[in-house]
Amino acid sequence: MATITAARPAARLVPKDFVFEWEGKDRNGKLVRGETRAGGEAQVQTTLRRQGIMTTKIKRRRMRSGKRIKSKDLTLFTRQFSTMMKAGVPLLQAFDIVGRGHSNPSMARMINDIRTDVETGTSLASAFRKYPLHFNNLYCNLVEAGEAAGILEEILDRLAIYMEKTESMKRQVKSALMYPTAVIIVAFVVVAVIMIFVIPAFKQVFTSFGANLPAPTLMVMNMSEFVVQWWWAIAIVLFGGTFFFFQSWKRSEKMQVFMDRLLLKLPIFGDLVEKSVIARWTRTLSTMFAAGVPLVEALDSVGGASGNWVYKVATQKVQQDVSTGTSLANSMANVNLFPNMVVQMTTIGEESGALDRMLGKAADFYEEEVDKMVAGLSSLMEPIIIVFLGVIIGGLVVAMYLPIFKLGQVV
Repeated sequence: MATITAARPAARLVPKDFVFEWEGKDRNGKLVRGETRAGGEAQVQTTLRRQGIMTTKIKRRRMRSGKRIKSKDLTLFTRQFSTMMKAGVPLLQAFDIVGRGHSNPSMARMINDIRTDVETGTSLASAFRKYPLHFNNLYCNLVEAGEAAGILEEILDRLAIYMEKTESMKRQVKSALMYPTAVIIVAFVVVAVIMIFVIPAFKQVFTSFGANLPAPTLMVMNMSEFVVQWWWAIAIVLFGGTFFFFQSWKRSEKMQVFMDRLLLKLPIFGDLVEKSVIARWTRTLSTMFAAGVPLVEALDSVGGASGNWVYKVATQKVQQDVSTGTSLANSMANVNLFPNMVVQMTTIGEESGALDRMLGKAADFYEEEVDKMVAGLSSLMEPIIIVFLGVIIGGLVVAMYLPIFKLGQVV
């Protein structure tokens, strides 16, 4: 199934693609099963027929909430499987132990299917390749290299460490963005309640004053009238716009490119995103190179694993230069995206024959930088958000109390 992903790298961006589960027989008559993403059953049949698999059953899978296999499920599986293998547990028994102990039924079923394939003589890497939605090229290539070199336990341990660090990095970046996002949402709800319910009550009181209202109060009351009258249109625009924005970000390649560029240019947060991308880039290349994957081949997976289109394109340029004989450090320097420290450490690694170790140290450094930035942003955002809430909500309250201060003049 890896050939499907490699042949159509943009398939996941097409809205008409679906996930299909299939069963069939290979050239040796063995029963095989797997899943793939395609536009329809005919496309699945054609692709599998080219691989020598005659399908007997194809079913479109319906994704159900709560049962989707997430990246943390794969990380847990890799860590548990690595522990079993390092403890000397036989391969099939390790699958049994990990599969029975998994809390996600979908994950347990997939583990059992992989175990069945391995039991019938399929290599572990080939069994994983039947599930490209969950086991990407990086994962499968490392497992294949581990099987070929007889160091599968070590490779699985490296994979587990890599995935755990990647998950930790994602959580840190999300936590840095979650706090201001949550506060903005709460502030919007509070302002909406004040506009719709509180200010109209004040308006009824102010009409009996018989005095001219201050300009801030009139402005807030006019805004309240507009919100009360058009709240449904505002809700449609906000929620509909947010929905379509995230859908286009998820499905449109042009939107993804735009957002990846924009995220790198954001003040404060752009630096955080850049350091997290560099940390993933160096960690991925270090892991693959240490597993014995050739450098040019390893760079195929590194760009996608970085999680940013700008660095993905830069990695393709680096790969082209390396394939023509240019050193990795010079190729990285030519794209003008990598910090000087990373380039220098790469140069030292190439000269000393310890490229994987030097890239690993660079990844450690930037992961620590991300940790520090997340902690610093959390401390910095608190006073900024307090001021933000004070200006917005406090301004509304003051505007509505200004006429009360004039009540004495009227009396």
